[in-house]
Amino acid sequence: MKVELNTYNNQWFNPGGSELKRFFWYYINAIFLKSYCFPFSPFKISLLRFFGASIGNGVTIKPCVNIKYPWNLRIGNYCWIGEEVWIDNLVSITIANNCCISQGAMLLTGNHDYKSSSFDLTVKPIVLEEGVWIGAKSIVCPGVICGSHSVLAVSSVATNDLEPWGIYQGNPAIKTKIREIRS
Repeated sequence: MKVELNTYNNQWFNPGGSELKRFFWYYINAIFLKSYCFPFSPFKISLLRFFGASIGNGVTIKPCVNIKYPWNLRIGNYCWIGEEVWIDNLVSITIANNCCISQGAMLLTGNHDYKSSSFDLTVKPIVLEEGVWIGAKSIVCPGVICGSHSVLAVSSVATNDLEPWGIYQGNPAIKTKIREIRS
């Protein structure tokens, strides 16, 4: 099937927030979150809360983090968000307590339907349950639930749910044993 991008239409999609709110967030995000000039987590957290994010206590947000829509973001207590993390939350992303999202990781709630000639937008929420660790440069795809204390190893891609306490690696990520990761 031939892709015809001139037929693409995502008018059904509403990311929430008014156009004015999205406009202001674009610049606030670019200046204060996606920058290395403002490394202070409390300030960034205040901005995110002002724009509708729910963020718990003891959260650390490192420099150069990109968050698409804060009103679609829920972060529990004592979470770490590493440098250059991209939270592309077209719909809700829920991050439970004690989660670590390492440098350069991506949480992606949107994709396109390659089977459709109009390349339709698809969106599904992401849930990271308690104690999840998303390794550096890893990707969590739309609709994935990362079970409690699951680990997604460095540069892996989660296309399906991760079982609680499981360790996953590869593209697509598959469950592995600890000794395999260390080798």
